[in-house]
Amino acid sequence: MKLITISGLDGSGKSTQIELLKEYLNSKNKKFFYFHAIEFSLANKITTKKSSDSKSVAKANFFQIILRRIFLMIDLFRFKRLLKKLEKQEFDYLVSDRYFYDSIINIYYLSKKDKRIPCEKFISKPAVAVYLDADPEMIMQRERKPDQGMEYLQKKKELYDAKFSSWNMKKIDGNQEKEEIFKEIRNLI
Repeated sequence: MKLITISGLDGSGKSTQIELLKEYLNSKNKKFFYFHAIEFSLANKITTKKSSDSKSVAKANFFQIILRRIFLMIDLFRFKRLLKKLEKQEFDYLVSDRYFYDSIINIYYLSKKDKRIPCEKFISKPAVAVYLDADPEMIMQRERKPDQGMEYLQKKKELYDAKFSSWNMKKIDGNQEKEEIFKEIRNLI
């Protein structure tokens, strides 16, 4: 089973590319499983407000950051179990809209540090890992823009730019038309 991940800033087009990828794999009669690391995370399940107008997390205290790190480690082991289960069920692909790399970037952002987080070494290595490198200014001009604002996007972009190569991610210009981006993603598969 091939693990394909798409990461990047909020509003960079990850979900759009995942939908195109799902359509493509369906057209090829491939069996795939959709995964979203943030939705999968225990920290998200515990901290997410039930309100539909809740804002994204852009600040956290020391205790909340420690809990996120602990939950991330638990999530990584839960994910390994999920992979084994999917392999037994003979899935061809696991397609991830966001991945644990995005969780790591979020922890870096919240803690205001980019020191290596020990559990990074337990992240299952994708066959294809994509970083959609979108310009924060372009993202903020879109109709659906992230609620965290420009400063948040700029800082997270700095973090992604510093980390993507160490995670062996393929950087794709996220400012292109969605069809051009998908062409590049499809060529990686």
